[in-house]
Amino acid sequence: MKTEIMGINVNYRREGNGSEFFFLFHGWGAPLSLYERTIIELSAKYTVIAPEFPGFGETPEPDSPWGMEEYTNFALEFIRSFGTERVVLYGHSFGGRVIIKLFEKAELPFTVDKIILVDSAGIKPKKSLSVKAKIAAYKTGKWVLNLPPVKALFPNALIKFQSKSGSSDYRAASPAMRQCFTKVVNEDLTHLLPSVSAPTLLIWGDKDDSTPLSDGKLMESRIPDAGLVVLEGAGHYSFLEQPYIYLAVLRSFLSIGE
Repeated sequence: MKTEIMGINVNYRREGNGSEFFFLFHGWGAPLSLYERTIIELSAKYTVIAPEFPGFGETPEPDSPWGMEEYTNFALEFIRSFGTERVVLYGHSFGGRVIIKLFEKAELPFTVDKIILVDSAGIKPKKSLSVKAKIAAYKTGKWVLNLPPVKALFPNALIKFQSKSGSSDYRAASPAMRQCFTKVVNEDLTHLLPSVSAPTLLIWGDKDDSTPLSDGKLMESRIPDAGLVVLEGAGHYSFLEQPYIYLAVLRSFLSIGE
């Protein structure tokens, strides 16, 4: 399905006919197909709406590099466009980051009844000495390759250098989306956690090396009404690696099947 939000033709998935609306926000670079089982499961009770953020799937990239403010405003306007007064919000990884950022708003135009954050992003990691060294080396290399004589002799060197640097999400992104990614990951949302006012279920893989379990424990301690469920042996896509336990936890939290 398509709808226009902030001048962008947004692709989204809609399933179910429940009176309550459930909005699912995907992770950075994660296709909606990964959430198929979750969407189908939830559609037994809810009207499930799952958009593709600008720059992902069939939704075009924004005209200029977006940061958290723009993506959060997009999510706000997308939800508002459905005219619902009460919602349940679900965010995996980057999607969780957007949900946390929503609570920076003084007043939302809808009531959030419950929140589910799965391996959520939002906490900026502390940099080890080795990471700091890699960043310094990258900045130095970028500076050298940007020098006019070097660019003249090796016009494609900077592009190749950047393509081999950074995370897999960064390397897979287009040049414009790399700028978005850099802006997004450099914003720490830890200070907003106490503002997350709805009952919150945190689901985390104990082997997650993208948003480590320590992030989940910190969110549990800072969000006023939060509970953490740890899926053993699972990584950043814990909902795919431990689907049976994951779905059982979802059903319990959302009272599906009762």
